[in-house]
Amino acid sequence: MPFLTSIRSLDNFPKDNRYPFNIPAFSEGINLQFSSNVTFFVGENGSGKSTLLEAIAGNCGFNVSGGNRNHHYQHPKTESNLGSALRFAWFPRVTDGFFMRAESFFNFASYVDEIAEEDAGIYGAYGGKSLHGQSHGEAFLALFENKFNKGIYLLDELEAALSPKRQLAFLVLMHELEKKGAAQFIIATHSPIILSYPGAVIYSFDQARITRVAYEETEHYQITRDFLMDPNLYHKFLFPDSSEE
Repeated sequence: MPFLTSIRSLDNFPKDNRYPFNIPAFSEGINLQFSSNVTFFVGENGSGKSTLLEAIAGNCGFNVSGGNRNHHYQHPKTESNLGSALRFAWFPRVTDGFFMRAESFFNFASYVDEIAEEDAGIYGAYGGKSLHGQSHGEAFLALFENKFNKGIYLLDELEAALSPKRQLAFLVLMHELEKKGAAQFIIATHSPIILSYPGAVIYSFDQARITRVAYEETEHYQITRDFLMDPNLYHKFLFPDSSEE
């Protein structure tokens, strides 16, 4: 069973034009149940996925720029006040885990290097060498393989650094942790490969409220499927003035 079981709006949840409460998916408040150890957030950029993920990270006490409760480094303030308007239900409450955001991973890797200047042994938790000394995909997988164990893992667009083959490798790593009941994953993603994880719950942020959808109902799946079936049909629509060879 998941550690985080639900997120609900408080009675005084704002309904006005202030960010982030003016995001359409939040207009009717938030009421999410977590019935699976793996939950995906999907939606267009700006739909609120990352904002809610960040609010969850803040409630966990994680560094909202990326990391866990023990990672303390300076970062530009980006977090909203969404978390203060929500009630988080835990059973049991956990404080172990990690918040990984692709957009700030460089800053996190630099922070690890700074720590390693005083204690090189810290690299043991990240594959034995600097994250900057690995490719982006290698660094992500090194983090997953060596740092993920037990707790709640909040991942924001991890596919930005992972090839399709490495996305499949990530699914295997996630399954090994999830099947033990040791980890809960909440992931914002655009990847139809990652979204395919069996038994996962998918919430779409593209409507006037956050809505549960099936994998086959997501645009990520539908557009990818249709494009791969007939790329030329899409090309004719996208490039109507291109001459045919």
